[in-house]
Amino acid sequence: MTASRQFRLARRPRGVPVPEDFVMIEIDTPDAGEGEIQIQNLILSVDPYMRPRLDADQPFDQPMIGGGLGRIVQSRNPKFREGDIVRHGGGFQERFNSSGAGVQVLTPDPALPLSVYMHALGGTGITAYGGLLETGALKDGEQVFVSTAGGAVGSVVAQIAKIKGCHVVGSTGSDAKAAWLRDVAGLDAVINYKTQNLAESLKAATPKGIDVYFENVGGAHLDAALPRMNVRGRIPVCGMISMYNGGGEGVHNLFALIYGRIRMEGFVASDFPHLQAQFVSDMTGWLKDGKVRYEETILDGFERAAEGLIGLFEGRNAGKMLIRVAD
Repeated sequence: MTASRQFRLARRPRGVPVPEDFVMIEIDTPDAGEGEIQIQNLILSVDPYMRPRLDADQPFDQPMIGGGLGRIVQSRNPKFREGDIVRHGGGFQERFNSSGAGVQVLTPDPALPLSVYMHALGGTGITAYGGLLETGALKDGEQVFVSTAGGAVGSVVAQIAKIKGCHVVGSTGSDAKAAWLRDVAGLDAVINYKTQNLAESLKAATPKGIDVYFENVGGAHLDAALPRMNVRGRIPVCGMISMYNGGGEGVHNLFALIYGRIRMEGFVASDFPHLQAQFVSDMTGWLKDGKVRYEETILDGFERAAEGLIGLFEGRNAGKMLIRVAD
């Protein structure tokens, strides 16, 4: 037996989550049984998709749904070795036993920090890569708009589009993030939707219209983008974060889909297993060459998991939000 902690849901949130919606409990994790492995979590990923699941899908008697990076500390499964670094969906807990199903052994590049395998080289990276290049069918030199371009997915989308020679406009909610997008990520125009008129600013920033709108927000962002879409434009729908905490803004310009022959399509990261090898090759090279830059917000300590999730929806993160559980 080994002492461990789990982060669980205490009650269903109403709107933006608050600390009282969660509870941390202590448990004893038994030794790995025959055919099992025991994983010690190192880094946990905090992601927008976690919020909608709190309304119905998240059980009260199980650790919070989520992904992470861990180290195998016990193995009674011949497919895994003690010391292996793995990526998993085992949830928010310090240690847990697994049959190995859904656990991926990583061979991290020593020239890159381990944390990038939780964003640019992880789920957010393949989401950006597949969503833009396959679902969005991006062509070199097109006109691109990315909402929440300062986030973990949006920032990668915007930089891939720049690598492909596109004119790229991004939106974000703070001047600091806007400056990073302009000065570091190299976007052509950035809109702070909290201080600027979104529709007017987007019109001014897209004189040639929009061929691909990478949708992370919905609501007013979608309403502003639709009239700017070019004929046969594409809108890959990654998220609708404006709706996740209840409420949200209505969309009035959906008629633009008809006469613009615009394709709007949702997708998830697991749609792209056939792209994985090329994605890893491309992204590793882009990171090493400095063509893709990133920001991380890393909170130290398992007990800060609630702070990380709440902070994500209050915009307190720069880039990817992570919880460092152990070294």
